[in-house]
Amino acid sequence: MASPRQIYLLPLKDDGSPDVPGGYIYLPPPPKSGYVLRFIIEGTSSICRQGSLWVNIPEEGKSFERSSFREFRLEPNFNENIQIDIPVKFAGAFAFYTTFSPLPDFSVEEVSPPKPTQTPVHYIDVSPRLTLQGKDLPLNALSIFSVISKFMGQYPTDWERHLRGIGQRNYNMVHFTPLMQRGSSNSPYSIFDQLAFDSAFFPNGEADVASLVAKMEKDYGLLTLTDVVWNHTANNSKWLEEHPESGYSVETAPWLEAAFELDSALLKFGDSLQDVGLPTEFKTEEDLVTVMNAARKQVIDGTRLWEFYVLDVKNNAKRILDEWINANIDPALVERDEMQQFKNWSLTQQANVLRELGIPTVKQVLGRFGRAVDPKFGAVALNVLFGDYNEAHTNLTEVEDHLTKLLDEANLSFYKEYDADVDVIMDQLFNRIKYLRIEDHGPKMGPVTKENPLIETYFTRLPLNDVTKKHDPKALALVNNGWIWNADAMKDNAGPDSKAYLRREVIVWGDCVKLRYGSSPEDSPFLWDFMARYTRLMAKYFTGFRIDNCHSTPLVVAEYLLDEARKVRPELTVFAELFTGSEEADYVFVKRLGINALIREAMQAWSTEELSRLVHRHGGQPIGSFEMDLPSSGSSHAIASARSSNGEEKFTHIRPCPVPALFMDCTHDNEVPAQKRDARDTLPNAALVAMCASATGSVMGYDEVYPKLIDLVHETRQYASYSSDSESLAVGSGEGGIGGVKKLLNELHTMMGVEGYSETHIHHDGEYITVHRVHPKTRKGIFLVAHTAFPGNESGAILPPTCIAGTSAKHIGSWQLEVDASEDAKAKVLADDKYLKGLPSHTRDVEGTKIEQTDKEVKITVLDSLAPGSIALFETWIPGADDDDGFENNLTNGADDAFSELSLVDLNFVLYRCEAEERDSSDGQDGIYTIPKHDPMVYAGLQGWWSVLEDIIKYNQLGHPLCDHLREGQWALDYIIGRMEKAASKEGYVALKKPAAWLREKFDTVRNLPNFLFPRYFAIILQVAYNAAWKRGIHLLGDNVRHGQEFIHQLAMVSVQQTGYVKSASLWPTKMVPSLAAGLPHFAVDWTRCWGRDIFISIRGLFLCTQRFDDAKEHIIAFASVLKHGMIPNLLSSGKLPRYNSRDSVWFFLQCIQDFIEMAPNGIDILQEKVPRRFLPYDDTWFPFDDARAYSQSPTLLECVQEVFQRHASGLSFREYNAGPDLDCQMKPEGFQIDVKVDWETGLIFGGNQDNCGTWQDKMGESTKAGNKGFPGTPRDGAAIEITGLAYSALAWVARLHESKAYPYEGVEIGDGKDITFAEWARKIKDNFERCYFVPLDPSEDSQYDVDAKIVNRRGIYKDLYKSGKPYEDYQLRSNFPIAMTVAPELFTPAKALVALSIADSAIVGPVGMATLDPSDLNYRPYYNNSDDSDDFAIAKGRNYHQGPEWVWQRGYFLRALLHFDLLRRKTPEERTECFQQVTRRLDGCKKALRESPWKGLTELSNKGGEHCSDSSPTQSWSAGCLLDLYYDASRHS
Repeated sequence: MASPRQIYLLPLKDDGSPDVPGGYIYLPPPPKSGYVLRFIIEGTSSICRQGSLWVNIPEEGKSFERSSFREFRLEPNFNENIQIDIPVKFAGAFAFYTTFSPLPDFSVEEVSPPKPTQTPVHYIDVSPRLTLQGKDLPLNALSIFSVISKFMGQYPTDWERHLRGIGQRNYNMVHFTPLMQRGSSNSPYSIFDQLAFDSAFFPNGEADVASLVAKMEKDYGLLTLTDVVWNHTANNSKWLEEHPESGYSVETAPWLEAAFELDSALLKFGDSLQDVGLPTEFKTEEDLVTVMNAARKQVIDGTRLWEFYVLDVKNNAKRILDEWINANIDPALVERDEMQQFKNWSLTQQANVLRELGIPTVKQVLGRFGRAVDPKFGAVALNVLFGDYNEAHTNLTEVEDHLTKLLDEANLSFYKEYDADVDVIMDQLFNRIKYLRIEDHGPKMGPVTKENPLIETYFTRLPLNDVTKKHDPKALALVNNGWIWNADAMKDNAGPDSKAYLRREVIVWGDCVKLRYGSSPEDSPFLWDFMARYTRLMAKYFTGFRIDNCHSTPLVVAEYLLDEARKVRPELTVFAELFTGSEEADYVFVKRLGINALIREAMQAWSTEELSRLVHRHGGQPIGSFEMDLPSSGSSHAIASARSSNGEEKFTHIRPCPVPALFMDCTHDNEVPAQKRDARDTLPNAALVAMCASATGSVMGYDEVYPKLIDLVHETRQYASYSSDSESLAVGSGEGGIGGVKKLLNELHTMMGVEGYSETHIHHDGEYITVHRVHPKTRKGIFLVAHTAFPGNESGAILPPTCIAGTSAKHIGSWQLEVDASEDAKAKVLADDKYLKGLPSHTRDVEGTKIEQTDKEVKITVLDSLAPGSIALFETWIPGADDDDGFENNLTNGADDAFSELSLVDLNFVLYRCEAEERDSSDGQDGIYTIPKHDPMVYAGLQGWWSVLEDIIKYNQLGHPLCDHLREGQWALDYIIGRMEKAASKEGYVALKKPAAWLREKFDTVRNLPNFLFPRYFAIILQVAYNAAWKRGIHLLGDNVRHGQEFIHQLAMVSVQQTGYVKSASLWPTKMVPSLAAGLPHFAVDWTRCWGRDIFISIRGLFLCTQRFDDAKEHIIAFASVLKHGMIPNLLSSGKLPRYNSRDSVWFFLQCIQDFIEMAPNGIDILQEKVPRRFLPYDDTWFPFDDARAYSQSPTLLECVQEVFQRHASGLSFREYNAGPDLDCQMKPEGFQIDVKVDWETGLIFGGNQDNCGTWQDKMGESTKAGNKGFPGTPRDGAAIEITGLAYSALAWVARLHESKAYPYEGVEIGDGKDITFAEWARKIKDNFERCYFVPLDPSEDSQYDVDAKIVNRRGIYKDLYKSGKPYEDYQLRSNFPIAMTVAPELFTPAKALVALSIADSAIVGPVGMATLDPSDLNYRPYYNNSDDSDDFAIAKGRNYHQGPEWVWQRGYFLRALLHFDLLRRKTPEERTECFQQVTRRLDGCKKALRESPWKGLTELSNKGGEHCSDSSPTQSWSAGCLLDLYYDASRHS
C-alpha cells in the first residue's frame, strides 16, 4: 500500500504573513517523492483583492532561481478557503510574497483605488536530506569533528591515520578548516587563492580531494564539512593586485580617506617614538599616557583631521555668493515650507536647516572639506533673506557678513562631532595598546619595533609593481577585515554610513583584506564571479558548509553564493558562525540563507548551572510533551483532513521552532577544559553535549585533553591522538583521553537522532546534571548522570537518588576521567616541539551507581565513587509501551468509526452541555468536572476539556494545573468514561455505547503507564476523540458547511452546541424532543431556554443553513401549536405556561416559515402539516396544558399563518394571563396590557406602550433605589422599523403564494365589512415606508418626509420607530433598520440605504457587535452591569442593556444589508470582490472572538468598543446563526 501523501499546511494571515508563531518556517528534508506545501488563504482575505501569491519554489524538473517567482492568482471566494499546493522536492531557502490592491475605506462616493502593493518577503527553509553509506542521517544525528588541516601531518598517511581514529570514535562528519592555499600569516582563514587547494597536502589538486572525500565516506563512515570564507581574503592574495576594486579603498570608498590618513599618521608616529624620545616599551600606564598625549598632538592635530568634518567657510561663502549674484535661484526650493519660514528664524535655526537640507554629504566624512553647501541652496537662502541681488542697492558686505556667521554657526555641530569622534579615537587607541602591551590577560607584545608596530594597521598597502602601477594610487590601500563589539550585524562597518574605521572601533585581522561586494554583481563583477567559482568548487566536494563570519557577510552576497552552491549540491547542509547579538537578527540570517544550524558551544558555560541551561536549550522538548501533529478541530488542519479521502493524505501543521543548533563541546577557536575549568570536566561536558537532540560536535584535541587552545596562526606542531594510533578502539575505559567513551557517546547520539529520541528531561543539583532522553513513541530512553568538574565547586555533596516512575533501567557503564594537570605535566606536553599532545590521562570504569528496581519505579543511587569528572549511563524503557509497531498508533486507531453513528443530538452531549444542562439531565446529581487550582470548565463534554487543552498542547504547558492533576490521579479519565457510559444506558443516547467503549479501551491502555506521561496520553486520546466527534458533526451539517472556511465550521457547530435534550425545556409539555437554547449558560434550562424571538432569529442560520430541516420543522410546529392572540409566546415553557408579551416574535416566526419553504427540500409541504393547538384557534381563553381542550384541534400550519394575519388586521388588545407580580415582579400594572393595531392609511402595525417593551430590546427597570423599577429602558412603542420590514416581507410572501395557488387566502377582513388583499396591504407599507422612516441628509427635502427637524439628531438615517410615545426616540440611530433592509430590501431606495448603512458603519459598528444606540445620543450608556446598585436611573440594575452595549446578532443583519445594497452598485468582478471584502473586513473581530472563546461561540453582547461584558451570555444562538445567514446570502450572490 502506498504511503499517504504528506502535506504541510501553511495558513496565511490577512496581511499575507505566515500564521506560524514567530514566522520561522522550517520544514524537514523531503523524501525522494517530495511532499506538498499547501498555502491556505481565506477566500476574502485582503490579499485576494486582485491578488496573487508569488513563490520561488520551482516547478518539478526546473532549477531554482531566487528571483524567479511563480504567480498563483488568488480567486476570491466568500465561503471557502483558497488552497494552493506547491510540491517540494529538494532543500533550500525559498521565499514567497503576495501582491494585491489594498481595500479602500468604505464609501458611498467614488474613491480612487489604492495603488497595488506587495507584502514583505517571507521565507521557507527546507532542511537537506543527508545520507551516509546509503542511509538517511538526520541533522540532529550528526556528530561532527573539527580539524585544522595544517596540523594533520603528511598526506595521505597521517591524514588517513587521523581520519581512521575519528571514524573509530563514531563521529560521522569531519569539519575541515579551509583546505586552500594559505596567505602569508599561514592562517587557514587567510586564503591566498580560493581556487587552489593546498598543494602541500593535495599535489594533484581536485583529484586528491575527490579521492579523500570518497574514501572518508566509504572506509571511515565520515561526511565532509568545510568552511567557506566569503568576507575576506589574505592580504597577499595576488588577484587583489589585478582587482583592487574588490576591496574598500579610498577610490572605491571615498568616505575612508580620513581613516586612511589617520592610519598612516599612526604608523609614522609609531615608527618615530624612539627618534622623538618617547617610550617604546610600556611598563606602566603612565608610559602609555605620555605617548597618547603626543599622539593627540602629532597625529590628530598634525593631520588637521578636523578638515574632514567642517565647512571651508571662505570657499563656501564665495561659491554661494556667486550663485546668488548670477540669479541662479531654484523657485521650487523657495516654495518649501522651511524656506518660507527661514527669514523669521534665529541664526541657530537657520544653520540647522542649512545643514539638514543644504549639505548633501552631511552624514558622511569624506575628503578634506568634503562637506560643502550646495551653492543653489545657499543662493535660495540669501534670496529669502535679502531678496534678489541688485548691484546698485545690495550691501554686499552685509550679506557676506551674515553668510559667514551662518556658515560658522553651521560648523559648530561639525566641530562637536569632530571632538566626540576624537575622544572615541583616543579611547580606542589607549585601550587597544594597553591590552596588547600592558594587561596581564593580553599578549604583552613587548617593545614597539618596525616588525611589532605600536598599533595594528587598518589597511593593507598593496606593493607597487607592474600590475598595481596601472591603478590609481588611491586604489592600492585596502581596508583590513575585523570585528566590533556588539555591532549591528546588518550594517557594513566599512560602508558609507559607518565611521568605525575612522573611530578605530574595529579589532582588525591584519592578515585579511575585507572584500567589497556592493549590492549586486554589477557593483564588483570580478569578485562575485570569482567567489561564485570558489563556492561551487567547495560544493562539488563537501557535504556541508560552515559559513565563517556569517554575521559580517552581506546577506545578499551569502544568498547569491549559497544559491550557486545549491546548484551544484541541492542537499547542501549549512552551518554558520553567527554573532549578531540578538535572536531576532539571528532569525533574519537563518531564514534568508536557509541555515540549518547555528554553532553554539558548551565551553561558554561558566558554571554547572549555566551548563545545565545550555543543555536544556539544545536538549530537545520535555519528556511527556504533547503530540503536535494531530488535527485540531475547527482549524484549517481539520478542514483539510475532513475533505481528504481516508488515508490518502497526511496533514501536518507547521509548528514554531527555535533555530536549530550545532552544539559543540568545544570549538577550534575557544579554550579547552584544562584552561577554562578543570581538565576532568572534559568527560561530563562531552557526555552532556552528546545527550542533546541537536547536531553535536567536537574538535581535535578535546578528546585527547590538550592543555590549551591551539594557536591556528602561529602553531607549527602536528596533531597526536591516541585514537589515531589505535588499530581498533574499544568502547569504554582506556588511555589517552576519552576516545573510548566518546565512541559510545557518539554511537548513542547518532542512534537517538536517527530513531527520533526527541524528548529530554534535564535536572541540575549542585555539581550534578542528569539527562534523560527518550523516544516519544516507544518510550525507550538513555539516562545520563554527569558529575561536572568546575574549579572550586567540589562540595562533596552526593546527588539524591533519582526515581523514575513506571520505568525499568539497565546500567550501560560508569567512567571517570583522571588527568595529570600539574604544571610539570603541562610544561612537558607543551615542550614537545613536534607534536600537539594531550595531558597524561585515562578513563577508568567505576562502580559509581546502584540500581534498585520495583514494579512501580526504578531508583538510581549515586555513590561516592562517582567523583567529579565522571559519568554513568543507563538504558531505560517502560514495560508495555516499548512496542516498535506503534503504541501510540493504537491509541488513535478507530476513533472515526467509534463516533461515526452519532447524531447531532448525540454530539451535543458528547461535546458540550454546560453545568445547568448537565444538572438538569441527571436530576442534579452530575455537573461539570472541576480541575483543582483552575477556573471552572465551561462544558462537561469533550469541548470543555479541549478548551483547556488546546493552549496546553500548543505551547507545551506541562506545568499547567490540569497536567498536575492528571499526574496526581486518574479521576479525569474516570469522569469522561463514566459520563459517557451512564448516558449510553439511557433512552435516546444508545449510540453513545461505541464511543464510550472506545474511550474506555484507550484510557485503560494507558492507566498503568508512569503518571508523568498521563498528560501526553490523556491529550492524545481526548484530542483524537474530540476531532472525530467534531468531524462527524461537520459531515452531518451539510455540504455548504463541510466545504466552508474554518469560521463557517465554528459557527455551524454552535448549532450542535445549542440543541439538545433538556428535561425541563422540551418543546412540548408531554413529549421529549431536542430544543434550541437562546444561549449558554444563561439560557440553558427550564423557562429561560426557549425564547420565541431568539429561536426564530436563529433558525435560518443554525438549522436551515446547516440542513437541519427536521429540527427546524419541529420548532416551527411546536411554536405554531401555542399560537394565541395571533402571537407566538416569547417564553415557551414547554407549552405549559407560555407568555405572550413580544410583538415582534410572531413576525420573525413567519419569516422563518418563509425561509424554510425557500431553503428546505419540498419546503412548501410544511404549510399542510397538522398543528395540534395548545389553545383553541381564534379564542383567547386560557386553560392548562392538560385540559381536555388542549391539543384537541389540529389545523394546518397554513391556517395558523392566516390566523396571525387576521388577528393583527382585526387588532389585538388583551391583558396578559396571570398579570401581576407572580408573572413579572418588575412591571407596573399598565405594562401587562398588550395592544396592537394597524394604521390602514399606511399599513404600518403599531403596538406597545411606554410601560412595556414588546420588541427584542426588552429590558425593564428593576431598581427601587434608582427609581427606575417598572420603567422600560427601551419601550419602543409605535411602529418599530424591523416589525414593519418583517410584516411587509410576510405580506409580500403570502401574496406571491396566493398568486401561485399555494395559499388559498387572498387577504384579511379589516372590520366594517371591509377586507384588504395581502398585496394591497404590502403596497400601502411600501408606498409610505420612506416617507415615514427616512430622515433626509438635506433639510430642504424634509417636506417630502414626516420629519420634525427640531428633534433630528442625525440625518441620512432611517428612524428606529414611527410615532412612539416619546417622539425623540423615533429619531434615534439604532441597529434595527438593517433587519428591515435584509428581509424587505424593496422598501428602500438603494442610494438612501447605502448612505444609512455608511453612517451606521462609522457610528455604531463595533469590533464584534453593533452598538444598540448612537454614541452621539444623550441616552448612550455603553457599559452593561446587571448588578449595578447605584442610584443612576439610566444604568441601575442594567437598565441600559440596549442603550449602547454592542449586540452581536445584529451584525449579521447589518452585513447582509451591506452586502445586498453594495452589490447593487457594483458592476465589474473586481468591484464585487471589493464588496465581499468590505464585509469580510468587518468580521475580523468576530473571528478572533470565536477563536479565543472557551465556549466556542459568539457572545451575546460586549461593552463599548468590544470590551468584555461579564454579564453577557458567552455563547448565544442568534449571534452565530445570523452570521451563518450572511454566508448563505453570500453563496447565493456569488
